[in-house]
Amino acid sequence: MRDFIQALPKTETHLHLEGALPYELLTSWDPEQWPPDPVFRSRSYRYSTFPDFERILLDHALPWFKSAEKYHEAARAIFAKHVAQNVRYVETSFHLPITRFVNIPGREIIRAIRSAAPEGLEVRIFAGMLRSDLGGDLRPTIDELHTWDELSGVDLHGDEQMETHPDTAEVWKRLRSEGKITKCHAGEFDGPARVREAIEVLGVTRVQHGVRAIEDISVVKLAVERDVTFDMCPLSNVGLKVVPSMKDHPIRRLMAAGVRCTVSTDDPMCFANSLTDEYDALVSDLVFNRAEIAQVARSGWEAADVPVETRKAMIDEIARLVASAGG
Repeated sequence: MRDFIQALPKTETHLHLEGALPYELLTSWDPEQWPPDPVFRSRSYRYSTFPDFERILLDHALPWFKSAEKYHEAARAIFAKHVAQNVRYVETSFHLPITRFVNIPGREIIRAIRSAAPEGLEVRIFAGMLRSDLGGDLRPTIDELHTWDELSGVDLHGDEQMETHPDTAEVWKRLRSEGKITKCHAGEFDGPARVREAIEVLGVTRVQHGVRAIEDISVVKLAVERDVTFDMCPLSNVGLKVVPSMKDHPIRRLMAAGVRCTVSTDDPMCFANSLTDEYDALVSDLVFNRAEIAQVARSGWEAADVPVETRKAMIDEIARLVASAGG
């Protein structure tokens, strides 16, 4: 099955650039401060709370991301790992508030990331922000994001239990009218009502995670009716105790109900996971067969922001691989 997974043309559609910083870059930079194999990167490690996870992520990422050049260096290493796994399309977000932390213009960060993309890898860049940022000093920047031609879209992330700013629906609608993709983290640390809010109030068709939608069949049906994609990160969900174990992950049940589900790594610096690891876990813990694994890969291309011809070519390639493997 590993050869089949490697051969599949894959997508990664839920990746935080700062959380994807290759840990080995930190170790090479300062081995005393960042020794190899910290405990939190063990597959058995469980973060006690989301703030605990966020603290560890920021403590490691912020010292690195001090310049556009550091974004470029990190992105180049990240994308090289994608190419090695036969990933051909990536959607990654950068944390928009970091433009205030380290005084780097957002467009400069985007250019640094984009210039790191190797030939053959399609990259789409998103601006991620907290639910409260629309009410703060980032608002003028957010209000001009529709003019950033190099930006593919936006994402609400961070503490899901934070109240969503009342202007979000209007801003998200305006961004979509200007051709931007809108995403929202929901159904990870809060319940299915957050997924319903993302779909019905914010109007998104790209929910990041969506795990806890399974707790309300009406929300699952809503996702199917609205053709919503859940960009899921199973190993992250285990590490953050969203689910007790991989065997308890609802991705198969959601797929069976008709929800389009992709898999991604979320924050691989914190979980020491690769996209291949995610697919392997579906096979080893949930006993996904080739057809199910192929469906996950196909769903990524169905959701991808690519020309119709590219989407068809990738889906056809997946179909040929399934046929040659005997189904």
